[in-house]
Amino acid sequence: MNLTLTQRQELKLVMTMELRQAIEILQYTTYELEQFLWQQQTDNPLIELESPDAVDSFDDRPVERTVSGPRTGLLPECWKGNEPLFRDELCALARMTFKDEQECALVQALIHNLDDDGYLRLADTDNACGPEIERGILLLQSIGPAGIGARSLQECLLLQLDNAEDAETARAMVRDHFTLLARNRWNDLAAELGVPVRDVQEALDLIRSLSPNPCAFISDFKPDYVNPDILIEEDAGKLTFRLNDGHVPGIRLNPDYIPLLSADNEASDYLNERYKQYRWLQNSLEQRRNTIIKIVGSLLERQRRFFTAGPSALNPLTMKEVADEIDMHESTVSRAVTGKIIRTPAGTFELRSLFSSKLATVDGDAVSQSKVKSLLKRIVDQENKSKPLSDQKLSDQLKKEKGITISRRTVSKYREELNIPSSGQRRRIPG
Repeated sequence: MNLTLTQRQELKLVMTMELRQAIEILQYTTYELEQFLWQQQTDNPLIELESPDAVDSFDDRPVERTVSGPRTGLLPECWKGNEPLFRDELCALARMTFKDEQECALVQALIHNLDDDGYLRLADTDNACGPEIERGILLLQSIGPAGIGARSLQECLLLQLDNAEDAETARAMVRDHFTLLARNRWNDLAAELGVPVRDVQEALDLIRSLSPNPCAFISDFKPDYVNPDILIEEDAGKLTFRLNDGHVPGIRLNPDYIPLLSADNEASDYLNERYKQYRWLQNSLEQRRNTIIKIVGSLLERQRRFFTAGPSALNPLTMKEVADEIDMHESTVSRAVTGKIIRTPAGTFELRSLFSSKLATVDGDAVSQSKVKSLLKRIVDQENKSKPLSDQKLSDQLKKEKGITISRRTVSKYREELNIPSSGQRRRIPG
């Protein structure tokens, strides 16, 4: 075995700490960026934050690119959920309603045992504490929304039907013939109940209007503000955009440490290293801002109809196309749009949703997934409800009428994303 000394050239990409943090800054939402800057002020004595004059002000620096177009909608307001938790409200209502301490304690215990949909699923409901639990459930159902405290879907529907008018047929279908109802055996239901099929259809419409999870809003968490990162606005027939970062503090060099940077002592080395971090942070913030401006500027030109007409007008567009236009890497565009929210005249959306994969048509053109979903929903809305179209027939109709080639499996996927029931569930009794 001989030992030899060789020399070779290698090209490696080293991910430095600064590069990793620059990527993280690019991915931050406006809120996350604000929190990051406050943390940087704590970690670096040379960084001093400049609080904006108005907390809710928007960035007034002009953006060059504009797009003309008609105004077709209003900007929705951001939503906030700092209201008391619904379980707490139920407990407070129980305290006001039931003067007996034992009754109140029993109802409150049941409230805290509800799942997030409002169902009560106790293992010992029908055993050790049966009669007492039953009494408590009746008390809970008397003060809560219809369906709360149910132990099954059947009971949940019955509780809601108790508050409905002219619901005898529907109540009988759920109470006595739930299996036939679940299997859509309409003729059998009509025969069992001794009523016309038309009455069964009316009862089915009423049952379908009920909620299987009437208390889904009971979940014990509080939503926060939906704070848009980018604002699209209409002014004098033109669409303009700006970053919603007016409340983000600016950074500057702490003047108290400037004389110490040139001093010849041990502290100067530490301060100079912190100064480099300060300069890097400045550059990273400016780079983040410029990157987002370039991306949104490109989107504003390429998706003009979306901003004025809504999701149905979304053009097929990939991140690579935008990246090539603004001379950036596709991964940079992907990181920059991650988690960002854009508010437009057509509504508030995730910035990433403005990118849509292309589907080919028979004439060689391309159409976006959003457009296909919109067409799919339109076809379902206009179909014969007594003979609803299967997924395969929907696929065939899209190809025949719109020239869009799409598989049955993809139709099924889009239908589920649109919350459209299957053909069997959409079918109505003719007549």
